[in-house]
Amino acid sequence: MIQTEDFKTIIDQYKVIFFDAFGVIKNYKGLVPGMDETFAYLKATQKEYYIVTNDASRSPLQLAASFKKLGLKMITPERIISSGMLAKEYLDLKVNDGIVAYLGTSNSAHYIDNSGLHTLPVSAIDESNIDQVNALVFLDDEGFDWFRDLNKTVNILRRRNIPTIVANTDYAYPLNMHDVNIAIGGIASMIHQIVGKRFINFGKPDSLMFTFAYDQVRKSNPTITKKEILMIGDTLQTDILGGNKFGLDTMLVLSGNTLATDAETRITSTGIVPTYICEKAVIG
Repeated sequence: MIQTEDFKTIIDQYKVIFFDAFGVIKNYKGLVPGMDETFAYLKATQKEYYIVTNDASRSPLQLAASFKKLGLKMITPERIISSGMLAKEYLDLKVNDGIVAYLGTSNSAHYIDNSGLHTLPVSAIDESNIDQVNALVFLDDEGFDWFRDLNKTVNILRRRNIPTIVANTDYAYPLNMHDVNIAIGGIASMIHQIVGKRFINFGKPDSLMFTFAYDQVRKSNPTITKKEILMIGDTLQTDILGGNKFGLDTMLVLSGNTLATDAETRITSTGIVPTYICEKAVIG
């Protein structure tokens, strides 16, 4: 069994904490036990904290409401930094008109709806409007017919030379203790292999995600440095790799994707080494 360290002792060394959401704060059972005490401690010690998540399935307002429903009222919308925000920023800057087609739910389309563009699910694209499609966004693994709409996505991208944005780069997410579901990043990777076009990836481990989060922190505290920020996550290939590449100290927790029984093997095989390893992001 891999050796773990004391969570409280570690976070006491930092001024700002970045948390991944699923597998760190919550899992398929609900809130990770003891998480309310963690956030109460952060508030008592006046530490800043942000949820840095690849979840583009819902808006920050909806994500905050889901945490509140679980009992975490301190996670407010302004403390949530989602990869969907980067997709919106890109569309605002680069796509001026036409249709933005998307794969995902209507909730996930919140980000691109707010860009003032005409947004449509891939299912609504046909011969009458395909020539008006000026961007395509992968948002969520639900909300569409996998057989019909994935095939349609391939053919839209074969016909249209347009920016293609992957708002969530996760390949899979835990469904329960033993099983995973394919995430939208996995779907995008498959379609990328088929159409052979370069996609624009947002979300961890991409450095743009961490740059965006760092900029948000520095708006309220311009003097903060990377050495004063800790990234906490449960997945080596996204949370830990992304934090390491951006120059942050990282903590791997064993409450989600990475289990205590195989953590050492995964670290050795990937070469992705966290600064710290803790059982959970929980005080005590």
